Amino acid sequence: MARRARIVSPGDPHLVVQRTPLGRLAFFDDVDRQAFVDALAASADPDIALHAYALEEDGFQLVATPAGSEGLRRCLQRVGRRYVALFNRRHGLSGGLWQGRFRAAPLEADPYLLLAIRAVEQAPVRSGLVTQATDWPWSSAAAHIGRRSSAFLRDHEALWKLGNTPFEREARYQDALAIPVPEPDLDILDRAVQAGWPLGAETYLARIAHSTGRPAKPAARGRPPGVPKA
Repeated sequence: MARRARIVSPGDPHLVVQRTPLGRLAFFDDVDRQAFVDALAASADPDIALHAYALEEDGFQLVATPAGSEGLRRCLQRVGRRYVALFNRRHGLSGGLWQGRFRAAPLEADPYLLLAIRAVEQAPVRSGLVTQATDWPWSSAAAHIGRRSSAFLRDHEALWKLGNTPFEREARYQDALAIPVPEPDLDILDRAVQAGWPLGAETYLARIAHSTGRPAKPAARGRPPGVPKA
């Protein structure tokens, strides 16, 4: 069966996940992690606005808004070429690192953008790497509370709505980040990104279906109404 083409909605934020095959590490140490962050910074350009990211042991997650339909693919292709070549050369390995192509889901910014950013930045906590999201140096969490600067991150307008000043926005986001994203919300985000379907209200899904000319949600199961049994 042919692989379903990825749905990309230019101008909308997307949740992106890339993993290695089961049991394989994506980063052996902080040298690898820094190399990946450097590759991410070098690959950011006007085609894509990177809002959040987090490195885990077996891959990474990020939230980004592409300007065009090819923005995500081009950015992550550049990241992969830079990082995997360095990773293989440093560790005497060869071949691909990732488990197939990256997974992504367009998000309706309200209410899912800030939820997705929190979920991404809390991923190292859920993985047991740290006890607080802002303690993990290989994510955007510290930048969002004003503890560290990051030249390649671009805030989404949803973050600007948290307050009138940088201090107010950072304080409010820090309070929100301290609250774990509930499991049902994590499940909603995970199902969307794994299946590649947009996440939002019916009006949002209808807009994406109209702009892409493709269904924006899975077909209903069972026979269509009015179709008799064979």
